[in-house]
Amino acid sequence: MNGAADESKHNGANRSCRVPAKKNKKKLRVALRKNRRKRTRKGDLTRELAKDATDIENLPTAERVSGKSDLSRRRTVVGAETDDEGQMQLVIDETQCLPGRVMTARGLHAIVEVTDGTQYECTVRRLLRTIDRASRNTVVAGDRVLFQPTGFDALQKKELGVIERVEPRRGTLSRMSQGSQHLIAANVDQALIVASAADPPLKPNLIDRFLVSAEQRDVRSIICINKCDLIDTADLQPLAGRYGRMGYEVVFVSAMTSAGMDRLRFLLADKQTVFSGQSGVGKSSLLNALEPSLGLRVGAVSADSGKGTHTTRAAKLLRLGFGGWVVDTPGLRQFELWDIIPEEVEGFLVEFRPFVTHCRFPDCSHTHETGCAVKNATACGLISVERYNSYCRMLDDGM
Repeated sequence: MNGAADESKHNGANRSCRVPAKKNKKKLRVALRKNRRKRTRKGDLTRELAKDATDIENLPTAERVSGKSDLSRRRTVVGAETDDEGQMQLVIDETQCLPGRVMTARGLHAIVEVTDGTQYECTVRRLLRTIDRASRNTVVAGDRVLFQPTGFDALQKKELGVIERVEPRRGTLSRMSQGSQHLIAANVDQALIVASAADPPLKPNLIDRFLVSAEQRDVRSIICINKCDLIDTADLQPLAGRYGRMGYEVVFVSAMTSAGMDRLRFLLADKQTVFSGQSGVGKSSLLNALEPSLGLRVGAVSADSGKGTHTTRAAKLLRLGFGGWVVDTPGLRQFELWDIIPEEVEGFLVEFRPFVTHCRFPDCSHTHETGCAVKNATACGLISVERYNSYCRMLDDGM
């Protein structure tokens, strides 16, 4: 009896130590986005029937008279799984797919390149769009995807395909647009924040917003001031020193005179970089100076508004001859932060971090409270007044 009891106890212990295999597969209810809208009903069927009850057999029967509202339209996706970062992944037959990288994407269409350099013009599987995500764009330049080749268009001489799955992302840069996430680029090592010394004028507040977004995603930031041939660069030394003390690389360049281009090549070599910044600062001009074979379109700053014009229409992933990749992005006139609440901004301003824990109140907003260590550091010159004002402006603008 004792032996049986010991054996039973031993087996029970073994059962309690067994760890079930982790299963990520599950069923997911997602919003259903129909290909076409409901057809408008022609006339009032009830009144037509009241006028002539004998014509009931001729009433249209294909129209949908009633149905559930758009809020209740859902479908079940079987076999969906989530990676460690919470990004939804679809289980697909990978033997029928090829891996590739998105070179450019607009809407439901993308150009995908495989390892041998062949490019496919792909559409995005509609199921990827029906999954309820906060992002406006399902695929973006730099994405790693699995796609299924669907044939060759002899008329347009293009390889065709359908994107079945977007692989887990890293190193993303995003902003908010119309209440949704607008992905700018994916799978990058660093962000080159391009500003202009003049024409259009330098906007440090916009630079700070880019820096906060990059810090949120652990993407290294480089500040690039273009058009330095238009001013005396000595005037920019205080700004360079301010960002340099925070640990950011600042490089002065000119696409017209090639000043600073050697340093820029060194910073970009063998890295995957997203070029981002205000419209008209010369991102495409810089890339043409770095890699003349690219032949990117460039545009002049508007003489009426003094603002840049949108020359680049869609983000493009480009290969550099000296090693590395860059994503040339359309210019932005505003940059609203995505997925950051006001209480989190302080953590993404690197010079604020040593002081926030010393504030009198744990929920200090660093704007009006007494005993605020951040305000005291600003008064003592340990935090620049410009950066503190930029922080306050982010809060006032609602991010």
